[in-house]
Amino acid sequence: MNSQTTPIAYLPILLMFLVALGFVLTTIVASHLLGPKRKTKIKLDSFECGVESQGNARLPFSIKYFLVAILFVLFDIEVIFMYPWAVNFKELGILGVIEVFSFVALLLVGFYYMLSKKALKWEE
Repeated sequence: MNSQTTPIAYLPILLMFLVALGFVLTTIVASHLLGPKRKTKIKLDSFECGVESQGNARLPFSIKYFLVAILFVLFDIEVIFMYPWAVNFKELGILGVIEVFSFVALLLVGFYYMLSKKALKWEE
């Protein structure tokens, strides 16, 4: 078998890309040309779950919301790394126990740092 790849070997990928691009462009153009063009005030209004919109949607809100969300994702993902360890607990032996305890210790260091910075305190 030839170990060198020739450009002709990529022809099916190029054809698939061109067909997909052609399909996308065709559907976009067709929906633009064939679709309805009636613009009314009600149709152009914002719609959010059946609730009438009121006021400006660009009001600033506290960064604490984002901070709590990021911290939740961070600690949630780190806890997911413990599942493979729990499944392979017996095969890993004492070295696996030492590694998971060092991982938990690192988690606790981050958690205590977060508490020391009062990242979860909502009242100012």
